[in-house]
Amino acid sequence: MFAGREIKIVDTTLRDGEQTAGVVFANREKVRIAKLLDELGVHQIEAGIPVMGGDEAEAIKEICRAGLKASIMGWNRPVIKDIEASLACGVDAVAISISTSDIHIKYKLQTSREWVIEKMTAAVAFAKKHGVYISVNAEDASRSDMDFLLTFARAAKEAGADRLRYCDTVGVLDPFTTYENIKRIIDEVGIPVEMHTHNDFGMATANALAGVKAGADWIGVTVCGLGERAGNAALEEVVMALKILYGHDLGFKTEMFREIAEYVSRAAHRELPAWKAIVGRNMFAHESGIHADGVLKNPKAYEAFQPEEVGLTRQIVIGKHSGTAAVRAKFAEYGIELTKHQAEELLPEIRRAAVDLKRPLFDKELVQIYEDYFGKRG
Repeated sequence: MFAGREIKIVDTTLRDGEQTAGVVFANREKVRIAKLLDELGVHQIEAGIPVMGGDEAEAIKEICRAGLKASIMGWNRPVIKDIEASLACGVDAVAISISTSDIHIKYKLQTSREWVIEKMTAAVAFAKKHGVYISVNAEDASRSDMDFLLTFARAAKEAGADRLRYCDTVGVLDPFTTYENIKRIIDEVGIPVEMHTHNDFGMATANALAGVKAGADWIGVTVCGLGERAGNAALEEVVMALKILYGHDLGFKTEMFREIAEYVSRAAHRELPAWKAIVGRNMFAHESGIHADGVLKNPKAYEAFQPEEVGLTRQIVIGKHSGTAAVRAKFAEYGIELTKHQAEELLPEIRRAAVDLKRPLFDKELVQIYEDYFGKRG
């Protein structure tokens, strides 16, 4: 579907991800995350907001000095001093962000559409003189009047912007509307588009992919979908969906996904849910008797890709819903070859224990059940 197209990833874990309420990364953590993202294969890293100064600026400077392959971007308001701060940090790309929806223009900015375009174009012209890559961010684009958004995009292109960041700031898009809007912008303006989607309705990844299908070249993501409110499109979901569902391999070292997810989760003091898509530990954990039996016969029966592709391993979990095939396979790992009849005898004991404990059983508990049950019979 995307053959011949160069789709690129801009990761904003260090900017939008850190804007999650209550999340703060230490400088060493920001640098470490940037290095991991670079090793993974991310094309552009939005490293933070240079005009904040202090630790923020120092961390961005260190990332810029790290010799990474990825482009390093600083986030800015359409204000000259913001862009000067970004340039002073050594970034090679700037994001210039301003609201385009009437609700933001009226109540947040308390100004006019004309003022928005004037401020944006002046900031772009200033950045252009310094030879950096420029993304113009249309904040709240998804709630903007489309005719004005098209005018804004044309002005950005004429001023010298390299791309338009289409921001679904409050996560109100659906994939069908996304496709229509992005296709219209690309058809009528011809500016490269980046998808920046939020997950308030659980559709951030789907909307990002819909935008790419419509012609967007860039996708903005964060590790594990970290971000304000319900978060952003998740890096690992987007990359693996492109690879597995659409056959478009970005060449990323996807086996690093679990490692990166764990590191960012710890640094953010956020739990990495077991059920998290792509990187959660339950992605390849099978307990249901029918599922475990199918996976033991052929993993493709219940797995869309191999666990090793994202740094995980397959687990056969023994608990209330397990069947004889899983029990026999698990005991074989202990060097105990159960007959089918023996497994059938053990199952009620295993299920009873799992219900009492309200969880799957540990290896030592399974062995104890085996020894107790067959020991008594002996």
